Amino acid sequence: MAKTYWIATYRAVTDPAKLAAYAQLAGPAIAAGGGTFIVRGTPVKTYEAGLNQRAVVIAFDSLEQAVATHDSPAYQAALEALGDGAERDIRVVEGV
Repeated sequence: MAKTYWIATYRAVTDPAKLAAYAQLAGPAIAAGGGTFIVRGTPVKTYEAGLNQRAVVIAFDSLEQAVATHDSPAYQAALEALGDGAERDIRVVEGV
């Protein structure tokens, strides 16, 4: 079974305090769901239409685990804390 990855890219952080509140809740929720942070930070270099904004990659053992973690009450509480504090998207991608 291929690993599955959450890939989150941030277009803008509008409220660093809300992002920090999200991180306090999201980290434990993701770890409890079996997620492992692979990348977390701002790019050292961007190409093409890339934005020099925060990017996060999290590995999970399966698609089911990744989706269950996202949909869990603990992670949903983290999203509620983030609110409108950042403009971002998360993509769930199966590995090869």
